[in-house]
Amino acid sequence: MNKILKVLLPAVMLILMLGAFTACACDEDDAPPVQQQPGQQGPQDNVETPPNVPGEAVRVGVSMPTMDLQRWNQDGANLNRLLSARGFDVDLQFAANDVPTQVAQIENMIGAGAEILVIAAIDGDSLTEVLAQAYERDITVIAYDRLIMNTPAVSYYATFDNFLVGVMQGEFVRDALDLPNQDGPFYIEFFTGDPGDNNINFFFPGAMSILQPFLDDGTLVSPSGQTAIAQVATIAWSSENAQTRMENLIALNNLTPGGNPLHAVMCSNDSTAQGVTQALRNAGWEADGFPIITGQDCDIISVRNMIAGYQAMSVFKDTRVLAENVVEMVAAIAEGREVPINNTTDYNNGVLYIPTYLSDPIVATLDNYRELLIDGGYYTEAELYG
Repeated sequence: MNKILKVLLPAVMLILMLGAFTACACDEDDAPPVQQQPGQQGPQDNVETPPNVPGEAVRVGVSMPTMDLQRWNQDGANLNRLLSARGFDVDLQFAANDVPTQVAQIENMIGAGAEILVIAAIDGDSLTEVLAQAYERDITVIAYDRLIMNTPAVSYYATFDNFLVGVMQGEFVRDALDLPNQDGPFYIEFFTGDPGDNNINFFFPGAMSILQPFLDDGTLVSPSGQTAIAQVATIAWSSENAQTRMENLIALNNLTPGGNPLHAVMCSNDSTAQGVTQALRNAGWEADGFPIITGQDCDIISVRNMIAGYQAMSVFKDTRVLAENVVEMVAAIAEGREVPINNTTDYNNGVLYIPTYLSDPIVATLDNYRELLIDGGYYTEAELYG
């Protein structure tokens, strides 16, 4: 008997051990979850980052030309607000309309680790060297409303359809004077902006595409004979410079209410229009019978001049829309998505065609300014009338 037990006991022990092992084995569905250490990821897990987990914000440098013009104050404020709301680290600088200052500010942005630059250039030809640094560091550059010339560093361009802006101004003059149906002559002078701003190469040709045929056939006449873009440029888009030139034209050609007639002044933007308006008012022109003055940007002063009868129109470029479009471009770049653009063929900076996002301008007159500017929330009544 003892011999039998000695033989069976090891087998029984083995059976008991196997049973215990099987009893401890759990089905996969009943197993407790594996506790991973922070930062540890299983080989087949697809772990998503939880929302609102703080990370290092993408740094965006925003370079604006000056704080002295309402337009650039608005653009800078809009970009800063919208980019910050999207979680970007924004470095906003205004360059006092001084090219060396803008160059130095952009250098500082690059040195401080900006990954994306949004630049409204004072002079589109003056940033080649500083942007070479951005190019070497693979920093994405968006030219904001002014094309930056002669550099491969520009990745994108965001602006309004600036040729269309000029067309709208030319069409307004044409229709207000009914040029196709009149013999004339009607007398007109021309003002555009800074020769360093490439936008004048769209604004002015756009207007002249409408008005040049009437100059050619004598329906329109420029008393000064100054109709070439270089002759009618206004350094720094300055109201003071425009006023000085208009005062000279008035004196040289006796363009006064009691002297030789003046029917229109084609101004490419509101700051030049304001200088022209002041010169004409100083020369005795009253709102009743005031020459047709065009403009662009719907600056508060110019809208007030429209209300008072001193400026006939302005082209409304809703800078909120432009800023929103640029912020979407910045977000797409930061997230590695396709960047929204709608033009790849019209904007060559001397090195390459720049992928561009165009926003649409709108003609503003006494008939629709309230709807566009007040009802649309661009200005309050207090800002316009206060």
